[in-house]
Amino acid sequence: MPNFTDVTEFILVGLTRRRDLQVLFFVVFLVVYMITLLGNIGMIILISISPQLQSPMYFFLSHLSFVDVWFSSNVTPKMLENLLSENKTISYVGCLVQCYFFIALVHVEVYILAVMAFDRYMAICNPLLYGSKMSRIVCVRLISVPYVYGFSVSLICTLWTYGLYFCGNFEINHFYCADPPLIKIACGGVRIKEFTMIIIAGINFTYSLSVVLISYTLIVVAVLRMRSADGRKKAFSTCGSHLTAVSMFYGTLIFMYLRRPTEESVEQGKMVAAFYTTVIPMLNPMIYSLRNKDVKEAVHKAIAKVNLGQ
Repeated sequence: MPNFTDVTEFILVGLTRRRDLQVLFFVVFLVVYMITLLGNIGMIILISISPQLQSPMYFFLSHLSFVDVWFSSNVTPKMLENLLSENKTISYVGCLVQCYFFIALVHVEVYILAVMAFDRYMAICNPLLYGSKMSRIVCVRLISVPYVYGFSVSLICTLWTYGLYFCGNFEINHFYCADPPLIKIACGGVRIKEFTMIIIAGINFTYSLSVVLISYTLIVVAVLRMRSADGRKKAFSTCGSHLTAVSMFYGTLIFMYLRRPTEESVEQGKMVAAFYTTVIPMLNPMIYSLRNKDVKEAVHKAIAKVNLGQ
């Protein structure tokens, strides 16, 4: 029998052990985190105060920004603290809490992206019925499902993480409490956790990605049937931003969670995780605003109002 040990805290190795790189990473990720907060909170405020941004698409986008703020805030502050601290520990309870919110917010985000794809399908393929089919009540119901489902699934996954046993190695080769590196250092309860992690991740990523792919397949068919070149261009421009966000988020998560944890995969996963926990939440507001005329007009009007107020 393994010599199981009661765990009170873990040591987070972080992105690197080199002190000079730790300072550099602190500056870089602090800037990225501040831009993430400003960009996403700014997007939420802009959508709430702008009459031209009251359509279902922007309602869902405001929730994507809301989730991105919490997704990044669940990981980045602790990572920044550990980059400058000699004591790079996290309590056992704190580790489980971080795991819970991370898994929950990942599931919420992938299903919000699926809902946004369905919204684009309804807008482009059923424009005459769009206003009645995508009413405010329907939108609220659609956005409620990812939150309820994500936090429920996360509770089950976190209970399986709680079922892991450790035998003296409490050093997590990561900058936050993630399932793959925890599985790597555990000496009991590993098989059930590893199996359920891959199965649940596979089912949810496949189902949500299927909604996205089917929606966009039908959109492409509908757009190709349009006689107006301007109509086709507008339809593709509204979908391009969403497809970019979907590709980045799903690509990094599949790389991280749909393979067995090994020393090599955990090490590679750290840099990939840094990308989707800090960089993607920063990029999303830019992706959805730089090529969007409605958002640009709303920004100009908001700035004009502020200038008139002064």
